[in-house]
Order: sequence, then C-alpha cells, then structure tokens
Amino acid sequence: MFISTTTIRVRYGETDQMGYLYYGNYGLYYEVGRAEAIRELGFSYRQLEERGVIMPVAELNVKYLRPAYYDDLITVKTILKEMPKGSKIQFHSELYNEKNELLNVGVTTLVFIDVKTKQKAGLPEELQKILAPFFE
Repeated sequence: MFISTTTIRVRYGETDQMGYLYYGNYGLYYEVGRAEAIRELGFSYRQLEERGVIMPVAELNVKYLRPAYYDDLITVKTILKEMPKGSKIQFHSELYNEKNELLNVGVTTLVFIDVKTKQKAGLPEELQKILAPFFE
C-alpha cells in the first residue's frame, strides 16, 4: 500500500454561501492529492504525458461526512490500496480537518490511455517499477 499526504487551505473562492467548501471542489482536492502522491514517488503527470500516456478520470465516488470551512487547513490523504492492474488505477482519498476529523472520502478511477491511438494502455513500466516495492 502507498500513502501520501498533502495539505490545502480552503480559499474563500472555493466556498459556498454557507462558508462550506463547495461540494464540487472536493474532486479538485483529490486531484491535488493524486498529483502530489505521484510527485512523491519521483514521477509526475507531465512525465507520463511526455511518454505518451494520459490518465482521464473514468469514475468518481464521493461521500461527504462533515463540512470543511473557509480557511481550514485540510489534510488530503491519498492511498493506493492495490497495485494497478490492466489499464486502471484507483486512488482512495480521505480529507481531514485540523482536529483530525474525517470530513470526506472518495475513490477516483483513472484509465491509462495511449495518446496516439486513444486506446487503453497498461500501467507504464516505469511507474510499475516505482510502485512494486509498496505492494510486495
């Protein structure tokens, strides 16, 4: 299993009239967590794209437990629970406030796509080598 954490402060423009983090912005927080998790592994989305692989979102599941508020410092925990198989990769996200209360959970499924053929591709070999030690 691989776990990465990053923090994001809720900005005013991300909130709704009630001062809550707008529900549609949680997916953006998941994306920040995914990008930082991959960067923590010594890789980046940019490197994948340069090698001809893109990763569109195929599915997003979200569960809201408690609200996040303007100016809260949110910890985004991004988890790979299993080694990606085939063309899909699943990132589990958990968002916590400064009191370490679980606010939100989600699962984002992305698909590896060959940029030239626009067809599904397998897990890039370089990424597989980086992830393998976490799942042995």
